[in-house]
Amino acid sequence: MWTSIIVGIYILITLSIVLAIILHGARPSKSLAWLLAIFAIPVGGIVLYFLLGRNRRKNKLVQLKKDVFKKFPKPGIQAVSSFEGKYRKLMTLFYNNSFFPPVGNNDLKLLKDGKTTFDTIFGALEKAKKVIHIQYYIFEDGELADKLFRLFKLKLQEGVKIRMIYDGIGSFTLSSDYLNSLKSIGVEVYSFLPFKFGRFFSSLNYRNHRKIIVVDGEIAFTGGINISDKYLKGEPGLGNWHDMHLKIEGPAAHHLDQVFLMDWYLVSEDLIKPLKNKELTSNDKSKALVQIVSGGPDDDFPALEQTYFSIINTAKNYVYITNPYIIPSQAIIKALQTAALSGVDVRLLVSENADNTLVNWSVHSYFELFLKSGIKIYMFPDGFLHSKVIVCDDAVSSIGTANLDDRSFEQNYEVNAIIYQCEFADLLKADFLKDSGSSKLLTYDEFIQRPWTKKLQEGIGKIFSPLL
Repeated sequence: MWTSIIVGIYILITLSIVLAIILHGARPSKSLAWLLAIFAIPVGGIVLYFLLGRNRRKNKLVQLKKDVFKKFPKPGIQAVSSFEGKYRKLMTLFYNNSFFPPVGNNDLKLLKDGKTTFDTIFGALEKAKKVIHIQYYIFEDGELADKLFRLFKLKLQEGVKIRMIYDGIGSFTLSSDYLNSLKSIGVEVYSFLPFKFGRFFSSLNYRNHRKIIVVDGEIAFTGGINISDKYLKGEPGLGNWHDMHLKIEGPAAHHLDQVFLMDWYLVSEDLIKPLKNKELTSNDKSKALVQIVSGGPDDDFPALEQTYFSIINTAKNYVYITNPYIIPSQAIIKALQTAALSGVDVRLLVSENADNTLVNWSVHSYFELFLKSGIKIYMFPDGFLHSKVIVCDDAVSSIGTANLDDRSFEQNYEVNAIIYQCEFADLLKADFLKDSGSSKLLTYDEFIQRPWTKKLQEGIGKIFSPLL
């Protein structure tokens, strides 16, 4: 009797999942793969689907960005309607996805690697007068965390409000002692979708990968660097971690603050209006035009995938990309190949060393396709290169948290800063050329001669690439 009941329940669950895949499947190939997994792997296929396969854009757990954004001061659609020039389409697309128009009068500082970045961050935090907002995917115990604690304690005594978000999975090792210490001195701390059995299936695969610090609504930081001592001391077996971060002082910092506050509402249900930013009327051309693009699994469209896709398609002369996790969607593959075959100088800078073996196999599985199209691939040999940067035609560039993979496009909450300034693009281009100059250039003829064991590993990696 009990066996019949269990089998009946299993059949009902299976049929409901199959119906959901048919009705709401994002892509035919992915839907077919899940259907095969469910029928080929009894029970296990269903568990995997609940963990990794559901289309959150069709089955939203929260209705956040549009609803909350309506309650915030509007950035101004009039600015969007007046855009001119060859990047107007890019600006409009990014605005329609994230609701932030490009804003001028921003002072930018490019920050490379941990010491420079954290020296600059702590310098800004020490000057805070009103509020500090801090959000990280990975927040680990160590010297940096202890230094932050001491600084937070001092700023709280000065009357500064401090709010902090950490990702429940990315910061899983962050000790309860440290968190309790923060709360005891008055820091408001929340975990983003913490690990809880009751919502294990609904939240495990959706992480907040953003890295944001905002000081008084006027100075902000974002990029690839997390709060971890490995950015200062390196990591055994992997070496030094190399990464890129960005300091923004100006109206775009206010937009990053709004991204933080929307996440704050999600974790706390506390709606906080952002600080009113300074009125800036200067038309100083030496200052940068910056547009913030945020995206997540609750949005209607994959904002960061469309961001990279559009920048690549816009390129006329060159597009240089630095990223550790290039596991591209078909759209990104076609964009890169089409650009290269059209005569655009397409170059990828990838870390030769990897922090995850399976991910590394998956990244390498796309190299042959790229090389055959004329795309240049450089393998960075020194430690682990974690930067997420793209620069195009000496004019437009992007620094942020999003990788070129399905996880960043479909499953993670991410944020990038798009910069429309020739001088800043020149800085990133020079940095790319310097790093690629000390890297190994792969050639198609050499790569196709790799051992069959490497090809087998890459094949395995490619099979799992939609899940990475």
